Amino acid sequence: MSAATLASSDAPERTSLFVDGRFPRRRLLVLLLSLIGGLFLTYGWKASTADDAIGFNTANALLGHDAHRTPIAGVGAGILFAFVTGLAGSFTACNVAVFGAVGPLVGRAASRREKLRAAAAPLGWLALGMIPVSAAYGAVVGIVGTRMPQYSTAPAKGISPRTAQSMITFGSIGLIMLLLGLAALGLIPDPLAAVSRRFPHAPLILMGALVGAFLIGRPYPLFRDMFRHAAGTHNPFYGALAFSLQSIGNIIAMSVLFLLLSWGLGGRVQRWLAARPGRTAIVTGAAFVTAGMFMLGYWELRVLGRLGYLWFPTAPWA
Repeated sequence: MSAATLASSDAPERTSLFVDGRFPRRRLLVLLLSLIGGLFLTYGWKASTADDAIGFNTANALLGHDAHRTPIAGVGAGILFAFVTGLAGSFTACNVAVFGAVGPLVGRAASRREKLRAAAAPLGWLALGMIPVSAAYGAVVGIVGTRMPQYSTAPAKGISPRTAQSMITFGSIGLIMLLLGLAALGLIPDPLAAVSRRFPHAPLILMGALVGAFLIGRPYPLFRDMFRHAAGTHNPFYGALAFSLQSIGNIIAMSVLFLLLSWGLGGRVQRWLAARPGRTAIVTGAAFVTAGMFMLGYWELRVLGRLGYLWFPTAPWA
């Protein structure tokens, strides 16, 4: 048997996009630090910074008026409002985690034009998973209207219907991200291995579906304004379009950053990742575990702590 054959047989097997088979030696340390990072984000996250300081100010500047207090005039205004408020709410820990996980795809091609084309393809697969979920939920909102739990304003001593929907949605997304992180670090079998053998882009489609599902539990005030308007029209086609544009706007900023990295620094990123076996697994696994722990911690532990069901510390500034 030749040396080339031996090298090929000893090479780690990539089972899916997020699991390349080259795992770090200190994977338990990476896991521990990522879990601590997610819990620290849970402890210190201040929602008003993302919603008010960034989200409201960005939307007000782009629309030219107070986005939250000005009624949406009609369908045309609602479509613009959906896209702008999606863009204004794009800087969240969830989006950063999703694009951090596909970061190892940066710069696999040779020329800058090829890099840009290679980077655009993952974004297309993300959109393929995201838009059907957003559109389907928007259509349901257009049909059911304000009777949905997410719209409920009924006071409750315990967990309100709106809070329950958010907890279930983001808790499920967080659990999926945590499992993907454990698989990327080689601590559990890759749950996407079987489907990836037939559909190599399935992991990216799943990521897109998770981004689309953010709307199912999102409490962002400007999103609730759009939700209220779409529900009031009782038009499933408008609801599907508005919710799709909200999700597209939500990933624009991260998409542009991803494309710029691919065009300008792609080769350097790839060389850095390839310099040490397991480095790609560390980046991917840490991004998923940190985000998954944050979503579980924030939407389960912190919410239950706020409602008095258990004790969970919160930063003085949060």
